[in-house]
Formats: sequence, C-alpha cells, structure tokens
Amino acid sequence: MTGPVFKTLIITALHESHVQATVVCARYHTLELKTRSGGHDYEGQSYVSNNQFVLLDMFNLRCITFDHESETAWVQAGATLRELYRGIADNSKILAFPVGVCPTIGTGGHFSGGGYGNLMRKYGLSIDNIIDALLVDINGRILDRKSMGEDLFWVIRGGGGASFGVILQWRIKLVAVPEMVTYFKVGRTIEERATGIVHRWMHIAHNLPEALFIRVQPQVVPAGDHKMVNVSFIALYLGSTEQLLRLMERLFPELELRPEDCREMRWVESTLLWPISRAELRYLLCSTGPQCRKMIEVEKVIMQWNPYGEMMSRIPETATPFPHRSGFKFLIQYIVVWFEDGNEASEKYKGLVRSMYEFMTPFVNNLPRESFLNYRDLEIGNTTDAYRTYSGARVYGMKYFKDNFERLVRVKTAVDPGDFFRNLQSVPLNTWHLDTNNDKN
Repeated sequence: MTGPVFKTLIITALHESHVQATVVCARYHTLELKTRSGGHDYEGQSYVSNNQFVLLDMFNLRCITFDHESETAWVQAGATLRELYRGIADNSKILAFPVGVCPTIGTGGHFSGGGYGNLMRKYGLSIDNIIDALLVDINGRILDRKSMGEDLFWVIRGGGGASFGVILQWRIKLVAVPEMVTYFKVGRTIEERATGIVHRWMHIAHNLPEALFIRVQPQVVPAGDHKMVNVSFIALYLGSTEQLLRLMERLFPELELRPEDCREMRWVESTLLWPISRAELRYLLCSTGPQCRKMIEVEKVIMQWNPYGEMMSRIPETATPFPHRSGFKFLIQYIVVWFEDGNEASEKYKGLVRSMYEFMTPFVNNLPRESFLNYRDLEIGNTTDAYRTYSGARVYGMKYFKDNFERLVRVKTAVDPGDFFRNLQSVPLNTWHLDTNNDKN
C-alpha cells in the first residue's frame, strides 16, 4: 500500500456503545471509517487511506466467553488468535477451533475473510464453524444473526466484514480434537529424492485422510558461499505417532517418516510451532531445475503450499462467499519479509515476490487466476473514490469470490446503499455500472 495517511481521529473503543457512536458520527460528518482488529491486512486497508478518515481500533474489545454445555464461545473482534488458543486450552483439552497459525492476527478480520488453518481438511474454515455474530450497521444498530437476516450473516463470513459494517463479536462452534496430537517438520535433500517426494505430495496430499494436514514450504537458505532451496514438510495429525507412522507407511512412504521426527503434544502446544522460523531450517536442497533456479534468483520469497481435500471439497462453494473448495489440490501463499527501511527496499522486495508470482502462472489455475481475501493483493484490481466502477470492482471480486460476487453486491446495495463502509477492494453497489459518468474504465 502506498500513498499518504490522513488520520483525522483514532478511536480506541472501550465498550460496544463506543463503536455505535463512532459509526453514527463518522457517517454524519462524511468521514471515511477504517476498522482495525489486529492490523494484519497485507495492504493496510484496515488502517491506511488516501483520504481523511477515522480509525476505529478494536484492540480493547478482546473478551472471550465460553459456554461449556454447548461447546461454543463468543469472541470479541479485538481478540487475537493467540488469546483464542489459550482461552480454549484453559477450558478444555479436547476442543479446538479451525483458525490460522499466526498468533497475533485479530479474529475480527481473520474470520470475516475466511479463516484458514491446519484443521481445515477435517473441519473446513473458521467461517464454516461460526454460528452467530454481532455487527454494527450503518445506522449504529447492533444486530445479531436473527435481526440482520441470513443474507447479511452469509456475506460477513468470508466476504469481508468491512464492506458491510463493524463486527463486534463472533459466536463460534468449537470442534473436537484428541487430547494428544502429533506434529512433525522434516526436510529432504536432493540426495533424499526431495523432487520426487514433492511431486508425490502434489498428487496425494488432497486425498489423504482428513485428520492429516501436510504443508510443503520451499524457500531459499544460505549454504556457505552460495544459496540452496530448502523444502520442509510440516504436518499436524489428529492422532498418535504410532497411528501416523502406520498411515504414512501405507499412503506416503516416499517421505520416510521416522518416530524421532514426530512430537506428541496438546493441540494448543502445536499452534506454537507453525510460524516461520529460519533458526529451525536444517536441510538444504540443491537442484538445477527452473523452479529452484527461480527461487534462488528471488531468494527471500517463501512459498507455503497448503493442501485441500476432504471437508474443503464437501462444502459447496456457495455455502459462504469463500468459493475455493472442490477441485483444488492446494493453495499457495507467497511471502517476503524484509527489515530495511525506505521505498527503494520496499520496491525491491515487492518486485521479487511479483516475479515469483508471475513465474508460477503456468502452473496454477487461471481464467481468472483466483485469490484469497485474507491474502489481500491490490495489484489484482482495486478502485478509488475517483474511479469507483462496477467493472473495476468486478475484476478483483471475481478473483476473490467467483460467482458469489453477484450475491455480495446485492446484499451490499441493500444494507449500505450510500457505500459508507468502503476501501480500495470493498464490495461495490449494483448501481455503479448504471452511472455512465462514474464508469470510466
């Protein structure tokens, strides 16, 4: 995200009524409103704008309330995933929730964009396990699922809540996990047939039992005076090491998993082991193939390949706005991290990840090349106040939501006809394409 920042006011709400008042006042004074939950939006759309705006920061609203009898919880939008992990663990050894693995992400934005994690092959996404919500609408009213209606409840689960209101709380249905789960992270060198193992993974990972999630993570690491590509296989299995080893021997013997590679622990302990840590990299892979040469060229770009299948294939793509379900083998996330200051460094590293993304074009789905809202990317299309066109919004909308985009537009037009809740990739109104003066694309 580039451009100036014109914050007029920062509101750190201490009570839900403060959120209501902020919405009403910002709308009355025609100020743009940005709502920040954890601040992890990749393009800064929760806290940056080229216009004057009010920043509504939800970090004080972070309570989590559990109902043991129904195995549910109300989670305020400012709570982080770490706080949700700990809250669940403090209440049960055999319950969990399908969420991502970055502990500092805020639940407000994470859930409204889909919520993606290593339990998805067993239980789907976060949004597939949300049963109610509280939202402040354009009139400052607090609505629950019953009062907002099923259309609005549908759109905020994967369609981006920031286009429709301010999410206050989510009611989630917790899911069952064994008291002990198994985690492993292993790497394979070229001498250990890593290329063949990855190829095998690409064909079977989405068909493995739903209790097993194996991520592949190739990245470049230094090796003396040159660079090599490391491929890690990182997994969570909802069962014992003994069960996992038998399963792997039968279905994925190429990995040659050993008992010493595996660690049994509680589910909450496994959540600490997924964030990227270069200190844990041990195995180096060298190859002369074009993919490895490209990775060495871009160097700091990391790819994470996350397998689909099982529950992800069984849920219809129209069940929520998130449509990337059946027919997909895995999703790729492209990551680059840098610590240098300045625009020159920023452009350098963004150029590297663009280069890798473009290189992968022949190997991924196209027409259109689909994207995940939680991995927001303004370069796939965006709109501005001067050029807010339906056709422009449809470019990114179809990539994020496919045919669900049209339903999102209908609901947006009904609940926010003045387009108060907006950002550079918000859901448009269905009247935009009728305005010939506005349609400049």
